[in-house]
Amino acid sequence: MSWNTLVKVARFHLNNWVAFVAGPWLILAFTFAVNLVIFASTPSGGSMVHYAGALSSIYIMFAVVGGGSVGGSMSFALALGVSRRSFYAGTFLLAAGLAVADGLILTLLQSIERATGGWGLNLLFFRVLYLFAGPWYLTWLTAFVGLILMFAYGMWYGLIYKRSHWPGVLTFIAAQVIVLTAVIIGVSRANGWQGVGHFFTTLTIGGLTAALAALAVLLAAGAYGTIRRITV
Repeated sequence: MSWNTLVKVARFHLNNWVAFVAGPWLILAFTFAVNLVIFASTPSGGSMVHYAGALSSIYIMFAVVGGGSVGGSMSFALALGVSRRSFYAGTFLLAAGLAVADGLILTLLQSIERATGGWGLNLLFFRVLYLFAGPWYLTWLTAFVGLILMFAYGMWYGLIYKRSHWPGVLTFIAAQVIVLTAVIIGVSRANGWQGVGHFFTTLTIGGLTAALAALAVLLAAGAYGTIRRITV
């Protein structure tokens, strides 16, 4: 697995640059425009802060792109002699590059939003309380980790569908629900909700970013384990 091979895989994906590069931003731009129109036309006090909560659209799109990255392109790449490991690493190389660039753009847009008083509307669109309220470099890092995490999550779904289609996807969803339910029951029986609340209320954004990074690694590892078992 050479660096040149990984770059070629990344460039191969960019043949569909609309989905990888433009798609998430087109959705985010549309969502942003809708929020501007809504809050600009809503009578409110001049000091009232508007919370949009729509920045999640670009993260959802990264998950969608991650899932789509292993569609027909994977079979074609493997038919050309690319190994599964190289395809996986090259795909994540592209995702990392996009997450670095997109995270920086999101950080810049947040700075503009601060400087313009929320686009003149006291709108919090790119500023998310707690998550993106620290220094710019921490905001950039958190945005990057979040984008990579969602890409890995979506890619894992795409690989599971590639391997076993909808039965596998439904099983994967059911497994997550079972694990979550087991955790909730365990915490409830141990009367541990106060401790859970204390943990999250005292967790710094740096600590949360580290936890999300660890989760992203686990998701990426799961995706890698799946791709090794796919037959094409």
